[in-house]
Amino acid sequence: MQDLTEIRWHARAGQGAVTAAKLVAETALELDRYFQAMPEYGPERMGAPIQAFTRISGEPIEIHNNIEFPNVVVVLDETLLPIVDVSRGLRDDGTIIVNTCTPPADVRSRLGLTGGQVCTVDASGISLDTLKKDIPNTPMLGALAKSTGLFTPEQLIGHLKKTFGKKFATEIIEANVAAVTRAFEEVQCA
Repeated sequence: MQDLTEIRWHARAGQGAVTAAKLVAETALELDRYFQAMPEYGPERMGAPIQAFTRISGEPIEIHNNIEFPNVVVVLDETLLPIVDVSRGLRDDGTIIVNTCTPPADVRSRLGLTGGQVCTVDASGISLDTLKKDIPNTPMLGALAKSTGLFTPEQLIGHLKKTFGKKFATEIIEANVAAVTRAFEEVQCA
């Protein structure tokens, strides 16, 4: 399945990784693509490390397990870097996106990566500025769109507005749109 993109999300419970994985999958559905989105967590307390997974393909997906060799790894909390092997199984030409103020070259060195693409964005800072809370999932969606080309910002924002429009006030939706847009513009890759 050449067209298959596998994304592994690393976060702490409460940071919105499961929601982000689901939003990416639903955006793929709107683009007539096949998808899977699944969390991996048990009864963790708020702040415990969790993983989530997303698969996107132009063909039916017949794999039904956790992602061991991702094309993309998204890390919503840089404090996980010393305690979780976030780059485990990342393909040689893969992309890792980390919520941090640290430049991509420093993250590459810290993780011991030699190939692929390393991207960084201050998703927490963007979230605090736009949403007034440290919930980095929507800024990370903007960084994911820019660094992978899976979606345009308009496709992602269109789905976000439709989904969030059912639950949130207009000002919250617009703050999330601003967070996605800023992260798309500010993500740095090397």
